[in-house]
Amino acid sequence: MRRGGHTQRCEYRVVELRESLVGGTLSGDKLEEILNDEAREGWMLKHITHADVKGRIGPGAVEGLILTFERPVA
Repeated sequence: MRRGGHTQRCEYRVVELRESLVGGTLSGDKLEEILNDEAREGWMLKHITHADVKGRIGPGAVEGLILTFERPVA
């Protein structure tokens, strides 16, 4: 990110949302709550990806979302 000829440094956060972590089906209301929580901490949604996210136990994968957030570093 460039502002006034200076390069703005950023940091990133990646959040994996598996259906099992949000209590079943990932609803629009739950996603909105998560996005607003991150925004309150200064994070801006950079990218959202639908993916099969491997669980911590067992070989199977579950449907989920990968959210990538960005915010400037002071």
